[in-house]
Amino acid sequence: MPSRPARNPATAPVSAVIGVDSSTQSTKAAVVDTATGRLLAVGRAPHTVTGQGGARESDPEQWWQALRTAVAAALAESGLDPAAVTGIAVAGQQHGLVTLDAEGRPLRPALLWNDTRSAPQAAALIAALGRENWLDRTGSVPVASMTASKWQWLRENEPATAAATAAVRLPHDFLTERLTGAAVTDPGDASGTCWYDPAIQGYDPELLALTGIRADMLSTVAATGATRAGHLTADAARALGLPAGIPVAAGTGDNMAAAVGLGLGAEGLLDHPVVSLGTSGTVFAATRNRPHSALLAGFAATDGTRLPLGCTLNCTLAVDKVAELLGLDREDAVPGGEAVLLPFLDGERTPDLPAASGLLHGLRHDTTRQQILGAAYEGAVVAVLRALEELPLDAPDAPLRLIGGGAKGTMWVETVRRLSGRAVILPDSGELVALGAAALAAGAATGRDPVALATEWGTGEGRELPAVPRDTATWDRVTSVLDRAAPALLTTHP
Repeated sequence: MPSRPARNPATAPVSAVIGVDSSTQSTKAAVVDTATGRLLAVGRAPHTVTGQGGARESDPEQWWQALRTAVAAALAESGLDPAAVTGIAVAGQQHGLVTLDAEGRPLRPALLWNDTRSAPQAAALIAALGRENWLDRTGSVPVASMTASKWQWLRENEPATAAATAAVRLPHDFLTERLTGAAVTDPGDASGTCWYDPAIQGYDPELLALTGIRADMLSTVAATGATRAGHLTADAARALGLPAGIPVAAGTGDNMAAAVGLGLGAEGLLDHPVVSLGTSGTVFAATRNRPHSALLAGFAATDGTRLPLGCTLNCTLAVDKVAELLGLDREDAVPGGEAVLLPFLDGERTPDLPAASGLLHGLRHDTTRQQILGAAYEGAVVAVLRALEELPLDAPDAPLRLIGGGAKGTMWVETVRRLSGRAVILPDSGELVALGAAALAAGAATGRDPVALATEWGTGEGRELPAVPRDTATWDRVTSVLDRAAPALLTTHP
């Protein structure tokens, strides 16, 4: 992260905010200097994900405990007096279905974004209204990831639980409600439910009726992620060791928070794409343009602009699994040659093949293990970059900002450069979701625009790598196999 001007503690006491990144695997809490954006400390705590086959679930109570642990660790590491903290915000994994009873207690483990059991329900929702109608209403076509699809699965497979549900929350909403006592979300995370229409900036009554859910069971949608959802309750303050009454921002989804951390939005960069390489691969950009593509989720950004996003389920973990099977280090790879490997080990979201498995094609006697691993990288990157081509951007040649765990890997970076043909920017900041959440917290505390704050902080700045000639031969080879194979050879069961 870029260096910041040093403070003189005697004349300029630190005022800090806390940004929370509650992801699939863990919670991170970042203590950030409000004035400079300097990252003072990060606390961490793991999550447990369970489930076999297409099931992926976590206990929401563990998220709350992890948040408490991460905040305590961050405060201890920072050495700050907790009284210096003036705001907090949560960014969380998107789409997850959290079902609560009348007392606000989870009725069952949350169904996570990468739980693919609701694929039949997503298909039924599409059949009920048609793809074009869904795109017009929500900007997205239902897939297994979306909250509405998961709610339909619950209604059909666990009707007693669905009947007992008094409230439905997204993961970040659940945690914000624990902090404030208020059921509040933001346009960004709400737009991942397939109940919210960004055009009317509210829940669509017909879509609620279609899925048998009432608006009063859902969180109220705040104007932005930096809008004050409420104030830290006395109980939450005791649990976290923070001052009671400090502002709590509405927060947002993890992708929207990363966009804020990068300075993307109305008060920053528009039409500049981001590729995130993590458990999933995502591509997104803040824009004023309305997307209309089944390959994209037509999300709202947390600041009122749009954040169209393409997401694949198989990225770094899938390639690491291939490396493990081959007995190679993840960096011990070379371009795939004639080999094509589509690493759809957990089903796939883009393209929409929830029952897919991996496919290896084009082996020769002289194919090496290193080439097979390189082909896995290529298959994962092509899937993400195909969605990039669908983004409705007014700056089609803007450099790619590359983030996520994969951005630290040489083979990932070089594969993206080679297959995109674009310049690549590697931001220096490593905790962009938490930093984006911190900017939302600072916005709630100060009234400032969080994107403008993050731009001033410089959290999206980094090293730029020049463009290299695009490897169209590999691109054409991978896309040809993908188009010919899907869905016939990629689907393992009905």
